[in-house]
Amino acid sequence: MIKIKPNHFAGMQGSHKVTRSDGIRYTVRDNRHRIFYPDEWMAFYDTLSTRQKVTFHFLINTGARINEVRNIQVQDVDFDRNSVIIRWTKARNYDGTRRMRVLSVSTEFIKWIKAVIRHFKLKPEDNFPILTTPPANICLKKALRKIGIKDHMMFSVHNVRKTLETWLIALDVDSLKVAKHFGHSITVASTFYVSPDTFNFDDKKAIRGIIGNLYSRQRFESYQ
Repeated sequence: MIKIKPNHFAGMQGSHKVTRSDGIRYTVRDNRHRIFYPDEWMAFYDTLSTRQKVTFHFLINTGARINEVRNIQVQDVDFDRNSVIIRWTKARNYDGTRRMRVLSVSTEFIKWIKAVIRHFKLKPEDNFPILTTPPANICLKKALRKIGIKDHMMFSVHNVRKTLETWLIALDVDSLKVAKHFGHSITVASTFYVSPDTFNFDDKKAIRGIIGNLYSRQRFESYQ
């Protein structure tokens, strides 16, 4: 079992209750910037079932929103160019249609997608077996409690997106590439998504082990 080290978010635990005008109460997280350290991610991932792993492996390797991932079809994956088309996006064009986004992904992730297609016997028009948002959030918090993450309430599936963006910046990936990948402006990325780079050498090596050669210099040099 992976030993999880303390992190600088440990003091940012907490949430508070909000009551709507209709009397319904719900919990609001005080810290929306919590990200995974690589050792936390690996411990979390090891607790998941097969379908749960499909969901979270897609999220950490694409950085897409869960509803974007749920609408990816097999035919949206370009196996030759290592990319995935996101057709269901939050951003809109002037005519109201969704603004399509093309994401670069690692060669390791492409190989994994091929294995998923074979395992689930998916056809080109099929979507991947991705959890809906409520079950994914329940799964996330349950697994984090299981591995001893004390501030598990600070996590939602959207924090996986924040995690990948922070990881890529920690790996010195060009900020313009990162912003384009996530569909952000540099201002939005730096204000709401990017956390302090507190990763050491072992952390960064572990991150590469998780996301493979995504935006790696070695990946592009191998094509030359």
